[in-house]
Amino acid sequence: MIPHRALIVLSLLAACSTAYAQKDVSKVNGSVEVAAGEHAGSTSTVNGSVNIGDGASVKEATTVNGGIKAGNSVTVDDNATTVNGGIHFGTKATIHGDITTVNGDIYVPDGGNVKGDVTTVNGGIGLVRAQVGKDITTVNGDITVGIGSHVAGKLWVKKSKGGWNGLPLQISRIPTVIIGPNAVVQGGMVFEHQVKLYVHTSAKTGPIEGATAIAFSTPTAPVK
Repeated sequence: MIPHRALIVLSLLAACSTAYAQKDVSKVNGSVEVAAGEHAGSTSTVNGSVNIGDGASVKEATTVNGGIKAGNSVTVDDNATTVNGGIHFGTKATIHGDITTVNGDIYVPDGGNVKGDVTTVNGGIGLVRAQVGKDITTVNGDITVGIGSHVAGKLWVKKSKGGWNGLPLQISRIPTVIIGPNAVVQGGMVFEHQVKLYVHTSAKTGPIEGATAIAFSTPTAPVK
């Protein structure tokens, strides 16, 4: 016979297991919604957005033609990935994997913590008082490592791998890179093509390759 106290503990464990069960949510056409406070498994769609409410957690968030929009205090256990769409988090988000998009912007504001890489091809990247555990990479996008943000790896602006004929693609615009007040890019910065680089006088970076920094001391960069 199981003692009464043990039965109570087992009941509580069963209830917790049910409450935190992670059910996958998948579609081909249409948006995927994860309600505030909900705990979901993999959330994915092909043609649609992924919307995650405040305080919710998901195993991963994936779409192809659509954005990913998350509220405050959201947790992603793995990656947040799209091809054609932006990825925007609210405050105090935790992403244990990477954030990746091809054509779209990435925004991680106050208290955000990305354990992996942050990567775009043709999209801007914006951080405000956020942490990135590995590298930030783009080809044509603007990057702002905003006030109080910390990048443990490198900031890397790559040249294109080339078009169908193997020749390098022409850069249609010159990206702007801003390292804001009290920001840190610990691993340094590498630029494989021309950029406009602005670094605040209170910011700290590792070695800079391929660009000359323009120092500024105002709250915002004097972008021209």
